[in-house]
Amino acid sequence: MESRGMKVEHIYPATGRPNGTVTLAGPTEIDEAVQTAAKAQREWVSLTVDRRRDLLIGLADVVHEHLGELAKLNVDDYAVPISFAGTAMLLERFLRHFAGYADKPHGVTTPVNGSFDINLVEREPYGVVGVITPWNGALVVTGSCVAPALAAGNAVVLKPSELAPFAALRFGELCLEAGLPEGLVTVVPADAKGGDALVRHPGIGKIAFTGGGATARKVLQAAATNLTPVVTELGGKSANLIFADADLDLAASLSAHQGPLMQSGQSCACASRLLVHDPVYDEFVQKFLDVVGTACIGDPMDPATTFGPVISQAAADRILTAVDTAVSGGAGELLLGGRRIGGQLAEGYYIEPTVFGGVDNASELAQLETFGPVVSVMRFRDEDEAVRIANDTPYGLNAFVQTTDLNRAHRVARRLESGSVWINQFSDISPQGPYGGYKQSGAGRTGGIEGLNEFQQVKNIRIAVR
Repeated sequence: MESRGMKVEHIYPATGRPNGTVTLAGPTEIDEAVQTAAKAQREWVSLTVDRRRDLLIGLADVVHEHLGELAKLNVDDYAVPISFAGTAMLLERFLRHFAGYADKPHGVTTPVNGSFDINLVEREPYGVVGVITPWNGALVVTGSCVAPALAAGNAVVLKPSELAPFAALRFGELCLEAGLPEGLVTVVPADAKGGDALVRHPGIGKIAFTGGGATARKVLQAAATNLTPVVTELGGKSANLIFADADLDLAASLSAHQGPLMQSGQSCACASRLLVHDPVYDEFVQKFLDVVGTACIGDPMDPATTFGPVISQAAADRILTAVDTAVSGGAGELLLGGRRIGGQLAEGYYIEPTVFGGVDNASELAQLETFGPVVSVMRFRDEDEAVRIANDTPYGLNAFVQTTDLNRAHRVARRLESGSVWINQFSDISPQGPYGGYKQSGAGRTGGIEGLNEFQQVKNIRIAVR
C-alpha cells in the first residue's frame, strides 16, 4: 500500500502567497487512521451513555474556549472575512445539541401480529464513519456530521480539504484535550487520492460527503466497491423570490448577503438567482445594487471587511470565464462588477461582486453553479411563473421567499422543490433543523433527529414469549 505523506504549500487566497505547509495522507495513512478509529470506537461504546454525553459536552466547552482561535484559523484556511468566520460557534452548537441525544432513547418496542413476543427495534452505530468536508465551511460541516456521528456511538475519520485544513486539524487536537479516546476523531487532510482511499476502505461503515456534484459521482462510484452507504450535501442554484408585497429594503439586504456577498458567493446555500415580481423589479434592483455596492472589500482579518477573495487562481479564472461567456452570449445585462480587483488587492484572488439583470433562466449563467460572487436577476409576472422558474433547475438545496403575505408564504413554500425554504430570512442553519437537498443537491440530512438517524443503522430483535 502506497504511503504518501506528501507536503504541499497552502496558498492564502487574499495574497496568493504561501502561509503554511500541509502533509497529505495517502492510502497507508488512511488505513492506519481507520484501524485506530475502529479501536477507539470499541472503547467509546463501552462507556456508559452518561459518560459519552458528558465528554461531548466537555468538548463543546473546549471549543467555546477556543472560538477566537478557530475563527482565525478559518481565515487562514480560505480567507473568509473574520466578520463571517464565527462559524466555529455553529460547531459548538451542534456539539451541545447532539450531546443531548447520547443518553436518549434510540429504539422502540412494537407489538407483533398474532404473538405476544417482545419485538425490539434498536438503533446502533455504523462503527467508523468517514466525513469529507469542503473547504468553504469545514467547521460547520464538522459540527453537523461529526457531532451526531459521535452521539450515535461512532468513531470518525475526518478528511478536510487540502485547501482548508488548519481549523479541522486544531479541532482534532481539541478532541484530545477534551478527553475523548485517542483516535475517536482522526483528522487526515488529503487530496482526491487520499479521499478515494477513505471511501473505498472496507473498515468504513458510512460516508458523509459535502461538496460538488462531479466529486460526489466519484465518491458514489468508489463507495460502490463495498456498497458503503453515502449521505451527500451537494451544490445549489437557489432561487430567491421577491414579491411585490415584500419589505423591499429588508429583501435587498437579505438578498445581497445571501447572494454575492456571503463568502464571496462560494456557498452551496447562496441565492444566486433573484426572481423579482414585475411591479417592483426596477425599484428592487436599484435597492439591491445599492446594498451590494456598500460591501467593504479588503483584508479578511480586518473586522470591517465584509467581502473577501475567492479560493484560488483556478477559481478566479473559472468565474471570470463564466462572466465573459454570459456577456458575449447575451445571457443578460451586466449591471455591476464582472472584473478582477486590482490595486493593493491585485495579488489576491478578488473578483468584484457581479450582478446580471434580465437573465434568461435557460442560460448557463442561470443553470450552472458559478460558485462565485455572481448573481442573476430575472422577472416574473405572477406566483405560478415564479414557482415554475424557481423549480426549473436540476438543484434543490435552498429556496428563499420575500413576502409579507402569510398565506402566500405557506402556498409557495410547499410548491418549491427544495430541501429548505427560508421566508424573509437568510440560510440560518441550526442543529435543530434537518438540512439537505432535493434532486441533484444531495440525499440525506444533517441536523435534527433526521441527522442523528443518518449515523445509525436499524436492528430488529424478536424474543419469543411462550
